[in-house]
Amino acid sequence: MTAHGWGLDVPNEIVHELAAATSVGAVGHVGPDGDALGSILGLTLAARAAGKQAYATFGEPFTLTENFDYLDRSTLVAPGEFPEGLDVVVACDTAARSRLGSVADRAETAKRLIVVDHHRSNGGFGDLEWIDPEAAATAQMIFHLLRRLEWPIDRPAATALYTGIITDTGRFQYSSTTPEVHHIAAELLAAGVRQDLVAEKLFEEAPFGYYRVVSNVMGRAVLEAEIGLVWSVLYHADLEEAGIRYEDTDGLIDLVRIAREAGVACLLKERDSGLIKGSLRSRGRIDVAAIAAIFGGGGHHNAAGFTFAGTVDEAMAKVRAALS
Repeated sequence: MTAHGWGLDVPNEIVHELAAATSVGAVGHVGPDGDALGSILGLTLAARAAGKQAYATFGEPFTLTENFDYLDRSTLVAPGEFPEGLDVVVACDTAARSRLGSVADRAETAKRLIVVDHHRSNGGFGDLEWIDPEAAATAQMIFHLLRRLEWPIDRPAATALYTGIITDTGRFQYSSTTPEVHHIAAELLAAGVRQDLVAEKLFEEAPFGYYRVVSNVMGRAVLEAEIGLVWSVLYHADLEEAGIRYEDTDGLIDLVRIAREAGVACLLKERDSGLIKGSLRSRGRIDVAAIAAIFGGGGHHNAAGFTFAGTVDEAMAKVRAALS
């Protein structure tokens, strides 16, 4: 497979650091989505295939849904087992140090901490940083990095990178999906990715209890047409009633956001810790990353998130104030 002579500009210093490293780690943000998980696995699987010691992890809670079972997770270790003192650790798809959670301290014991991310809100927290908000996914950036390194991208690594790209482009339907993204996807498919399996596991499979959760959340959805907002709430009791995990509900925001009368969608998820996790989506006119920033969160223009210590009413009051 060849890189098409176009694409993202990989910093030479990052390439040199990884090429010289004997041991490589990759860490993603807490509660990793497909892009964070695909990026850390794609990088470490390729590193191991290139003869490096390689380890991937993310902070507690160290759990993944069964939807990701198709991925090769042989480089993935629990946070407490992630080695200290590695030559290089790469923080992938993580907009702030705090988002690394419990692995932040271990990651910082590396001789070099490198940040690779596509979130515009990332202010940088590593020794070296490559932050490109124009990239559709961090996995797209990792693809170009691996190409520069000339590390092998075999089927397991390609499947991980494809997972990152297909999830962060919304199955190639978001405006960030450029011709180059499709060229990369084509190269990954040529490496042996089973796109039918990936699509089935990510988008067409859920535990039966998810039906009950969808019913509850959509049943309490509220449209505030005067400010172009649709929103709903997922309570911890909903999960207990349905017998499913918090991680099984990642797709709920995509159901809330389809109301054509609203330019912005918000889903608040009540965590058992007492905190509220907010997910925001925009149809393009409103920058929801700016709204998330009010809560100390961040993300992209059309997709962002935050964590809030307070009540649902207090969180929604702040969202409404921002929109008004």
